[in-house]
Amino acid sequence: MGVFGKDKKDPVALAEEQKKRELEEVERQFREGITGVRDFIAPSSLEFESSQMKIGTRIARTLYVYGYPRQVYTGWLSPIINLDEALDISMFITPVESKVVLENLRKKVSQLEASIQINAEKGRVRDPALESAIQDAEELRSRLQVGEEKFFRFGLYITMYADSVEEMSYIQRKIEGVFGQELVYTKVATVQMEQAFNSTVPQLTDQLQIKRNFDTAALSTTFPFTSADLSQEEGILYGINMHNNGLVIFDRFSQENANMVVFAKSGVGKSFTVKLEALRSLMFNKQVIIIDPENEYERLAEAVGGSYVNLSLNSNTYVNPFDLPQVTDSEEADNALRANLITLHGMLRLMMGSTHQNEDGSMAAGISATEEADLDMALINTYASRGITSDPLTHNVEPPTINDLYDTLVNMAGTGPSLAQRLRKYTQGTFSGIFSNQSNVSLDNNFVVFNIRDLEDELRPVAMYIALNYIWNKVKSDQRERYLIVDEAWQLMKYEDSANFLFSVAKRARKYALGLTTISQDVEDFLTSKMGRAVVSNSSMQILLKQAPSAVDLVTDTFKLTTEEKRRLTQFPVGQGLFFAGSNHVHLRIEASPTETQLITTDPKQLAAMKAISEGQDPGAAAADGAQQTNT
Repeated sequence: MGVFGKDKKDPVALAEEQKKRELEEVERQFREGITGVRDFIAPSSLEFESSQMKIGTRIARTLYVYGYPRQVYTGWLSPIINLDEALDISMFITPVESKVVLENLRKKVSQLEASIQINAEKGRVRDPALESAIQDAEELRSRLQVGEEKFFRFGLYITMYADSVEEMSYIQRKIEGVFGQELVYTKVATVQMEQAFNSTVPQLTDQLQIKRNFDTAALSTTFPFTSADLSQEEGILYGINMHNNGLVIFDRFSQENANMVVFAKSGVGKSFTVKLEALRSLMFNKQVIIIDPENEYERLAEAVGGSYVNLSLNSNTYVNPFDLPQVTDSEEADNALRANLITLHGMLRLMMGSTHQNEDGSMAAGISATEEADLDMALINTYASRGITSDPLTHNVEPPTINDLYDTLVNMAGTGPSLAQRLRKYTQGTFSGIFSNQSNVSLDNNFVVFNIRDLEDELRPVAMYIALNYIWNKVKSDQRERYLIVDEAWQLMKYEDSANFLFSVAKRARKYALGLTTISQDVEDFLTSKMGRAVVSNSSMQILLKQAPSAVDLVTDTFKLTTEEKRRLTQFPVGQGLFFAGSNHVHLRIEASPTETQLITTDPKQLAAMKAISEGQDPGAAAADGAQQTNT
């Protein structure tokens, strides 16, 4: 009775064990009903055939490489890796002990020498293939013996994907053609599609085991990462690398200078590209300052809470070209007045340098040497009238204006009164006010736009010059990483003084952590200028979008493009181009999110569609109206 009672289980324990089993079963059923990651990535079906397999609705086929030429060269696999097709490429590399290889090579050399000797005894013509094989084997034996080379078994498999049998045949012919040019031979893994597919998915299993012998030198030529790449750990996203579908993430300030030029014909996306860069740079707390001659940046400035400075004859916004930078560097401070005097000379030549009268009464272009000397003295006296000298301690005084210069010239002897006469339209005439008052512009915002669209054509180069100088003085006073964007920079290249000033900014920008961006659609006007080419030479980054056929030869010569790049440059669709960074360059596709596109687009169709959506109208009809307005 005692033994029997000891073996009998407690009813409570039995109930708990039953309950535990029931809970485990419920948990098992629950886990089976959960959708896991494998359920999401798994295809709906797999169907294997002799020469291909079906993965859901797509077709896959695997090729293996079985034959190689006597010599392979660096980059022979690059055309396949950069092919614009959906491919899975697997390489299996297995090291082999040198001792085993040396023994096999010794036997192989003995066989080859015996074959040559037999042919000679039978009077046969010598076989160059045998002699080359012996020579290669002996060289390899020597390098293996001293440790210069290692030996490997190398397998190369490629799985292609297509939506139809016809497309698959086309892709296969393309790959076989590329390999055939290199004397590399492939075959379809017939009746082994499952094993072939398993060998190209990333699970490190070689179920085909089709390999060839490679030494170290030959194996190094298969290095797969040969496509151009311009991706960094830090920076902003510029777009998609069309060579390998990688991301082009780049930090301009990682280069020797942060300057960039953007060249393209009208309407292919140059301003879109620069606005996208500016918008993304704000996320990294970079300041962006823009000189906008066509009012393309107003919506973006409003969206990001930026400052929008409208320079026009009817505006209450003023920029005084006589402002001096408040620099802390002692050498810069000592030269601040002199540097600004030189800049003012260039500005005044733009303002009143159209014609002058020589001593013989004839008319000539520009300012004469005598007028230049009198103007220099007038500028010095004008600053002195406010108590400003070369002493940096006097630079905090309110600076003079063009009105003060006019008064100085009127009361001077020599050519002063005639210079004052030519300057009068900027002080008392039609163009008075905008540049003859104290500055009331602030650059404290992270996004500042200077709009000069409403100025007369005659005033635009002057306004760009003065705004550029004002910004440059602020840059020297407060050094931080910032971008300065000069749109339609060709307008400055038309005049020698403004072109020289823009080049000076490009050359010295790095010292003040400034990245200068120059944009131009008139490439010929920009690149035929000596200073324009110098600005390009001092820019570490360039973006070339679609070019006009008349300008492509000049662009090709300037940037040393290849024949293929030259051909593509006239055929790029909107939003694609060449991206240069130092000595590297890639084919770039600019990509923007829908939100970014809404903020920066200037396409009339897109603007009309967005307006219609906001007003509850049909966006398709509005886009058609926008297209009609564009055509008109």
